[in-house]
Amino acid sequence: MQLSELHSEELTEARMVWRRTGAKIKRAVRCTGGRRKGRVVSKASQCSAPVDFKKRLTLKRTKAKIGKRMSLKARRTKRVNPVSRRLQKMNK
Repeated sequence: MQLSELHSEELTEARMVWRRTGAKIKRAVRCTGGRRKGRVVSKASQCSAPVDFKKRLTLKRTKAKIGKRMSLKARRTKRVNPVSRRLQKMNK
């Protein structure tokens, strides 16, 4: 007996989306499960990859210092940047 016989829906680890890298738009993958659930990554294999603990601590410290500034800047970019606005329409 296989897992596909139990579930009629297809099991997927990730789905294709568009992402912004600078002023360009590229294809990417949004993880649908695991530790990186909801995160956009370049390859589906990264969804189940182990976490780099040193990078995790560095980001935690950075967010503690300038987290509010980071979030305000990201929000302004998503609202004002024409590439970001086009990206939102493409991912709907």
